[in-house]
Amino acid sequence: MRGLTTVTLALAGLAAHAIAHSNPPPLAQPQRRKTLGFGPVLPHARFETLPPSASGFAPVDPFHVARDFLDQFADSALGRAYAIRSDSYTDRNTGVTHVYARQIIGGIEVADAHINLNIKDGRILSFGDSVVDMDPRRALLEFMAAALPRSHPEFEGVLENPEQYVQDIKITPETHLLGDHASVGMVLSDVPGTVGDVKTRVTWVQVPREDGSVKLELVHRFEVEMQDNWYEATVTAELPHRVISVVDWASDSPMPPMTFAPIPKKYPDPPKSEPAMYVVFPWGTNDPEEAAVRRERAEAHTVSYGRFAVPELGDTLASPAGWHALPYANDPGTDDDGLRRAKAQGGNDISCSWHRDMLTSSAEFWRRTNTTWGNNVFAHENWEGRYGWVYNHRPEGYLVNEDDSLLYLFPYEPVPLHDEDAEMQQAKSYIDATVTQLFYTSNMVHDLYYRYGFTEEAGNFQQYNFERGGLDNDAVIANAQDGSGFNNANFMTPPDGQNGRCRMYLWNTASPYRDGDMEAGIVVHELTHGLSTRLTGGPLNSGCLGWGESGGMGEGWGDFIATTIRSTSNYSDYPMGAWASNRAKGIRNFPYSMTSEINPSSYATLDKPGYWGVHAIGEVWAEMLWVVSQKFIEKYGFATSLLPPVPNEDGSMPPNDFYRSQTFDARGNPKPLIPKHGNTLFLQLVVEGMKLQPCSPTFFDARKAILEADKILTDGENECRIWEGFAERGLGVDAKVVGQTPWGGGVRSDGIKVPQHCRKSEKPSPEPMPKPKPVPGDDECGPFGWCWPWKSEDGQWRLPNIPGWPWSYY
Repeated sequence: MRGLTTVTLALAGLAAHAIAHSNPPPLAQPQRRKTLGFGPVLPHARFETLPPSASGFAPVDPFHVARDFLDQFADSALGRAYAIRSDSYTDRNTGVTHVYARQIIGGIEVADAHINLNIKDGRILSFGDSVVDMDPRRALLEFMAAALPRSHPEFEGVLENPEQYVQDIKITPETHLLGDHASVGMVLSDVPGTVGDVKTRVTWVQVPREDGSVKLELVHRFEVEMQDNWYEATVTAELPHRVISVVDWASDSPMPPMTFAPIPKKYPDPPKSEPAMYVVFPWGTNDPEEAAVRRERAEAHTVSYGRFAVPELGDTLASPAGWHALPYANDPGTDDDGLRRAKAQGGNDISCSWHRDMLTSSAEFWRRTNTTWGNNVFAHENWEGRYGWVYNHRPEGYLVNEDDSLLYLFPYEPVPLHDEDAEMQQAKSYIDATVTQLFYTSNMVHDLYYRYGFTEEAGNFQQYNFERGGLDNDAVIANAQDGSGFNNANFMTPPDGQNGRCRMYLWNTASPYRDGDMEAGIVVHELTHGLSTRLTGGPLNSGCLGWGESGGMGEGWGDFIATTIRSTSNYSDYPMGAWASNRAKGIRNFPYSMTSEINPSSYATLDKPGYWGVHAIGEVWAEMLWVVSQKFIEKYGFATSLLPPVPNEDGSMPPNDFYRSQTFDARGNPKPLIPKHGNTLFLQLVVEGMKLQPCSPTFFDARKAILEADKILTDGENECRIWEGFAERGLGVDAKVVGQTPWGGGVRSDGIKVPQHCRKSEKPSPEPMPKPKPVPGDDECGPFGWCWPWKSEDGQWRLPNIPGWPWSYY
């Protein structure tokens, strides 16, 4: 699970500075859920990008390329094997195939030994791995140092400098049958102090603890014949090597076979209907207060002012069946038990009209619903805070014309009551408006992320995947006004094929209570956990963003994308969660800003007190991304909408100002479409970077993945721009961490340098050069194109809106 940090206003000195919009009622006792998230940072994990290589244009199966790579990377002689995971896929936009594999030792998967390959046009662009080095030679030499008699001529050498013998020891694979099991081992020859070959394989032994229990330990098992001895020894596979025992037999299991996806079947066309209409705070508007201010440009307004009637998006690529349809077979509310309960209840818990219709049309494939229940999202109240959700209350849309378009219009007029019970009852009274808003925002996020590459094969959240890959039956379960807590929000991301669960809460930080469902930034933040978790390490691996820098970036991506969605062409600094928390600077230490006086975060900030948690780490990552994104906007301008145009029925794009002109490779195949503007292009690179980076990425890995994404998409035209942005916040080429611990510790140093080829040359000209005729605006810009105030390419000034110095937690 992930969650926004619960705001604790009782921190010394903060309550006096909190900016209240009204007198809040007494705060409810904070209800914190217990959560665990920890694990080691593997020191041998890496992420490498490979240089371009000359290759022909003959099509190459990317999985053949992957297997060739893994065959070289694996070594049965060293006890290493790999299985390609079934969630590997080819991105339909970039053409990059993302292959995920896991290391297998003795027929058993190593849970955190991952490898990811990014392949295009027959070559490996980059790869990451955290596999275990199972080379038995060093383990054997550790044993030989203990086994050799002091009188042996090799004793001193093996004891003091065993590394000199490693390359001399030869390895030969050996496979033999033990009953029904295949044992894969090896023979080591030319081992100092032996009189014959040494047989070895990887196995498990039981190691007793002081309390009488035992633990299993992975070991190399050796049969060592010496002049006066014949040892059967087990030595730990992990470093530092330790001699465990002798004569401990075990056998390995064969590697499981590869499975392949079935051939897709044709599905019936989705139902045709008029788009639904919703009276909501529109997309791009962060919260009720911002909506009202944007509408009237004034501060005198009611809390509900600023809602509009907006239509269902109608993106037939992202949601071919719309937002209110799903197949009967994938509908969790239409099983036999659901029918009986719905008929008995006689209410609208899943809309009885669905079930009456189903009884007379069960042969149909699609179900069109009249409530907040569809292929992407199931939205409803969860006042009791329980696990069950199918039969919770949902609003029903109603017909306003003779067509079948439904309108979701419900009152939302909360007023200050200053009484805890009354506030709660008032919040519950506008639940239909709340659920409608949550349903609308969540579907918009689904369609937006789909168009940026979070598709079925990439592990997105849908009940039915339209035979386009990935696993079905995992639409987002969205709980509004969840009764399990206050002043928070969280998201659970299981592997592909299991429903994501978003829980939104009320915030008792003001009167009237503020509803987290009405602050789009919080909803977007939570849903982005699903995006980043499913894309990092592959759809079937939900354990890649659990702690440390990886877990922090999981929080930071949510903040960055939420801020990107709400931003406008008039630059501004943005806090996170300011409306719900009733605090001007929100729930983070600083607003997101281009100005270091407003937000001083840098890479070295991670070593400061209070920055050990994932949310504080995420602030730093989000600030870095925000700064880099502004570099892109300065260069390419700002798109007023992040949403791409809907393709034509033949898949072609209609004339638009969203993408650059279509280009083709040397074989005549279309290259990936490239967003035209700075905010859309950088968002695309961030999403692609998630797919490219390894499991448990560091800041360095994620930065490298974004650079690699730019190389794939634009041939690296923004490399220096990306470096400059990261360097501004301390993640330049000279950034480093010294003494890194397995749990993410160490001492970090900011790096402000960019690669040499990105630096402005300071070498003087041999002869005086004539001064060129000045171009308007040249003298306002710094060495990397920074302008103050910022000036766009069309010559229009863009003044930053800089508020006063914010108060800090620390």
